[in-house]
Amino acid sequence: MADGPIIQNSSAKALNAGMTLSKLFDQIEKARQKSPSIPLVLMGYLNPMMQFGFENLFKRSQQVGIDALIIPDLPMEEYLAEVHHLSKAYDIPVIMLITPETSSQRIEQIDQVANGFIYMVSSASTTGTRSDGFTDDQIAYFRHIKQMNLRNKLLIGFGISNPTTFNQACTHANGAIVGSLFIKCLERNATIASATTDLLATLSAN
Repeated sequence: MADGPIIQNSSAKALNAGMTLSKLFDQIEKARQKSPSIPLVLMGYLNPMMQFGFENLFKRSQQVGIDALIIPDLPMEEYLAEVHHLSKAYDIPVIMLITPETSSQRIEQIDQVANGFIYMVSSASTTGTRSDGFTDDQIAYFRHIKQMNLRNKLLIGFGISNPTTFNQACTHANGAIVGSLFIKCLERNATIASATTDLLATLSAN
């Protein structure tokens, strides 16, 4: 629902190639064997996870070495009723999201139940790359959230695709989340390693 054309297209390619959540877990298991210490966060929408079964989701996530889950369309009330006990039992945090439209009261509630970090969505729009920096209103939003002194760390996502937005995010939060730009790097590179190098170079270019 919040994904822009770049991630929509990558998702369509994956589905057309036969990707399923079970296959993804198998791939993650192999990747984890090669990289045992790199944190891995699984992000996806609620429906396929519900179809997989929440208990199976957390059990398999623990087996393959997932460190946290991000489920953008999981309401906090549903999380508390259906998922929170599994998150604690399997010691896998579920990352919560906030947006510029989230009230301060709601943010404080999320901060109390969240464990890991809070995904701070930069704008009420879809994902994608930007050609410039964040607006004054977005910067004011970043500053407001930072001044709330929440107990969880903050990472800013949506629209981080150049050195300006990357540096702004890291200035006003604990880090940045980059999605669409990495997909573009994967499309123009032959390997994940070269795509990662491309990503880092793009975000650090003058």
